[in-house]
Amino acid sequence: MSHWKGKKFLKIGLAVSLVFLLGITLGLGQSRKGSAANDSIYEDLKLFTDVFGIVQKEYVEAAKPKEMLYGAIKGMLETLDPHSAFMPPETYKEMQEETRGRFEGIGIEITNKDGVLTVVSPIEDTPAFKAGILAGDQIVKIEGDVTKNMSLLDAVKRLRGPRGTKVTITIMREGAAKTQDVTLVREVIPVRSVRYELMDKYYGYVRLSQFQEKTDGDFEKAVRALEAESKGTLKGLILDLRNNPGGLLDQAVKITDRFLDSGLIVSVEGRRDEQKMKFYAHSQGTFPDYPLVVLINGGSASASEIVAGAIQDHKRGVVIGTQSFGKGSVQTIFPLKEGAGLRLTTARYFTPSGRSIQAKGIVPDIIVKPAKPEDEKEIVAPKMPSEKDLDRHLNDKGAPPAEKEKPKAEVKPKKPADNQLDLGLDLLKSWGIFKSVAKGK
Repeated sequence: MSHWKGKKFLKIGLAVSLVFLLGITLGLGQSRKGSAANDSIYEDLKLFTDVFGIVQKEYVEAAKPKEMLYGAIKGMLETLDPHSAFMPPETYKEMQEETRGRFEGIGIEITNKDGVLTVVSPIEDTPAFKAGILAGDQIVKIEGDVTKNMSLLDAVKRLRGPRGTKVTITIMREGAAKTQDVTLVREVIPVRSVRYELMDKYYGYVRLSQFQEKTDGDFEKAVRALEAESKGTLKGLILDLRNNPGGLLDQAVKITDRFLDSGLIVSVEGRRDEQKMKFYAHSQGTFPDYPLVVLINGGSASASEIVAGAIQDHKRGVVIGTQSFGKGSVQTIFPLKEGAGLRLTTARYFTPSGRSIQAKGIVPDIIVKPAKPEDEKEIVAPKMPSEKDLDRHLNDKGAPPAEKEKPKAEVKPKKPADNQLDLGLDLLKSWGIFKSVAKGK
């Protein structure tokens, strides 16, 4: 989901040292003397070292200290929210590659719902996408191993691997009588974050699948290409954020800035002063005031919710689709010793109007549910999990009281190939008419 790339270097040691083990300075600069809280922490840590020593001495086999320490850190972070995690060197390297737009695997975004691995969304044009894996599918086994209570990092490690190698997953889909084994061949997943096309000669369509390091630059090129292809007559733009799981916060801010010439984009609130930030739009680099439609669904999370929320709050465009995932937290990436990394939830973000999206999501201006499959025998995917369904999710503490959000309208169209997109295009085509009527009043 969303990564906020921190510049700090959090030192951590692998020796049996309490301070280095936790990667913090106990007491945060305060003297231990006279601090009852710190005394309590040291007493609790003594319990850990006692257990560590007993295991090393008495366990039936010789335990590996580094693996024990990694396991202890992993367990500590698993008591927090579902997005904080320790990343061993191999996992951290894969995460860096992914944000740069390339990794090797099957191409799915997963989460953990009630201890069960669940697909948030398949990435377009990947083995999982081509095999028909759907959002909401539960992955109950990987290579025959039950995934119940398997951590996300362990699952990702098992699913990824060298291109050309195979992995078999067992999925359970709502409405199915039994599980299904699917064997996938891993490929290099060059996540192309921006796709675009000109629709009906005058209307631009841009799909953002993730927010990576080059997304804003590629997005600008896409819009310029649409302007050129329409010969300067672009009449509207559809921004498709469906099944976009998020990515880099700075890229979400830059994308939003393309549509706003002023005003607040997003505010970030953490415990420390340096984690309290506000991001504003600038007039430089802003696109023309094209009529704008934004498409979202339950797979739209984190950075994509920042974009949709800001556009909705500023009334810059119309948001269409279904309620988004509801991940309103920011993760900072801390590089650690020996190539490991720490992904830690450090702040919450709020939309320009002060709304917290955490465990709530963005409610579209117009709710449009996707068309059901034409083939009645096709199994319909279950309801997609949202942030509020995840174990240990953050509440919306700190958010100002807000009125219950209601969609402005609910549309139940027929069953076109993509009814959400079709409605968006129809809305753009009618934009001029509505504008004229409004002026007439």
